[in-house]
Amino acid sequence: MASKARSIPAYESWLLSNMGAMSTLESSLRSLTWFLPGRFKDAELASEALAASLNLVSMYHDTLLAKVVQRDPKYRPLIPSSLHTRFTRAWSDKNNRYKWAARSLELIRFTELVLEMTLRRKVSPRTRWRSVVLLEIIKAVLRIILLRITRRPLLNPPIPERDFDPSTLTLDSETPSPIVAPSSASSSPPATPSHLQNNRVPLPPHPLLASPPHPAENSAEDYLLSKALTASSVKPSHSLLKTLSSHRDWLAEFLYILRPLVYVSLLVSDNRKSNRPLVGALILEFASRNLRRSPPPSAALERAEYARRDRDMIWYLLRGSIWESYTRPKLESFADMTSHTPLLSLFGALVKDWVPLIDEYYYYTAP
Repeated sequence: MASKARSIPAYESWLLSNMGAMSTLESSLRSLTWFLPGRFKDAELASEALAASLNLVSMYHDTLLAKVVQRDPKYRPLIPSSLHTRFTRAWSDKNNRYKWAARSLELIRFTELVLEMTLRRKVSPRTRWRSVVLLEIIKAVLRIILLRITRRPLLNPPIPERDFDPSTLTLDSETPSPIVAPSSASSSPPATPSHLQNNRVPLPPHPLLASPPHPAENSAEDYLLSKALTASSVKPSHSLLKTLSSHRDWLAEFLYILRPLVYVSLLVSDNRKSNRPLVGALILEFASRNLRRSPPPSAALERAEYARRDRDMIWYLLRGSIWESYTRPKLESFADMTSHTPLLSLFGALVKDWVPLIDEYYYYTAP
């Protein structure tokens, strides 16, 4: 236990001193996962396993960095945290049930496609689809728990996102830093005695030799804009979203939560060629959209969340009869047209490798 306790500060120190290289590595590996499918046997499973591992490691790193920030009272971010990060971090710090429900929901989201791919290779299709329905039930329960705790519209993702530069963080002076401290101490030059220091004040440069200043035209406007406060800037973090006040607001959120569960349940009970799952999900989607309240212009976080939900409706192009009769023929036609075109042939080959995966797996088209 003692060695484990010592290893955590050592790993934090290593993480802070190498966060730039770690972020670059994570970004490079995520880009690689887009090109792995179709390259060798079970390449799609390897690609998704790598992506899931990277997401889990990033979530763990974000947790460590958040603890370092909380231990450093002198830390002031150069750019203020986003409204999403302020809200989700405030609820994670205030309520342990919110924190663990949100983390569990993200853990399922990171690993659900890998689990579906594994089940497709190990069990029967019926057992696989029952497992997908079970996952959707667990996700719906976790979202309802978050909704009951906050009594506010759900945000996606429900955990804080990393929106600061880790290189600006430092460990506490009381925390041992076996990696960073020796290098910083050895690199600093010895202090010069006061009687040997140069105490002369240099003369200002002559105006004829100095380069003329170039004042910025909008310097005053830029300064005032950086100091300006919005309504969201002064609100408490818990109040960035207004509570659900009417039965209509609650019904809109419940319909939005139950939408994926209804879709996959109809998908399992009906023939997969049936239009009922797609029609049922679209009905719930538009009903939730029409029932939800219209936030005022000052409610920036709520408006951003509703805009994200509207953008996510594009995923319906990859489902059901819309995918079979419209989207897939368009993508296949694009891949065929660009097969002999330089550069564009790379995108065409990528599309051709991904089309079978969208046909075979549910979670490729689940936002």
